[in-house]
Amino acid sequence: MTNDSHAGQIIILNGAPRSGKSSIARAIQDEFEGPWINLGVDSYNAMTPQRYLPGIGLRPGGERPDLEELIPFLYAALYESIAIHAGLGLNVVADLGHHDSYSQPLGILADCARRLNGFSVLFVGVRCPIETIMQRREVAQEGRETLYLRAADDMPVPEPVQRWQDEVHRPGIYDMEVDTSVMTARECAEAIRQRLDLGIPAPSAFERIADGR
Repeated sequence: MTNDSHAGQIIILNGAPRSGKSSIARAIQDEFEGPWINLGVDSYNAMTPQRYLPGIGLRPGGERPDLEELIPFLYAALYESIAIHAGLGLNVVADLGHHDSYSQPLGILADCARRLNGFSVLFVGVRCPIETIMQRREVAQEGRETLYLRAADDMPVPEPVQRWQDEVHRPGIYDMEVDTSVMTARECAEAIRQRLDLGIPAPSAFERIADGR
């Protein structure tokens, strides 16, 4: 799309729900120089009609085939918006949960990567052990029973939560990874800043994904 030296930097944070992506995105917005626009799943779903939710946040397992025809178009529109923002010189951080575990593979990540061809994209895998994710879900459960699945004696990790853990890091091609169980959001953001400042090796994960490598 562009090799303009004035284009903004793009950071894509990929991980399961409650892995800490949104906290890292906020830390980047608070700590990094210049304006950083958050175009992640929460902000995008806030614009999505209620009847089409969870939209791009549709979890793995092929649970809503009625929505799947729309999901690639939503992702395409989001990534085209990311490209427009970056093309105008704005930095973008997007916290997302990419997977391809629908009723049939949709190849969304590779399509998204191709839409950012020519931009500087740092693809960051946000890791977090399932035990920590379950602890965070327990905390978030208070007053929000309809949104978070609670562990039970007969199922310490609900199947949908385990599916996220299994599927969100496929194929697992990243420029760098962070673990939010051992690093705070600010520490993760600082590691990302150092990686960008170092610039070696140049970010290439999205190029490899786009090419099918």
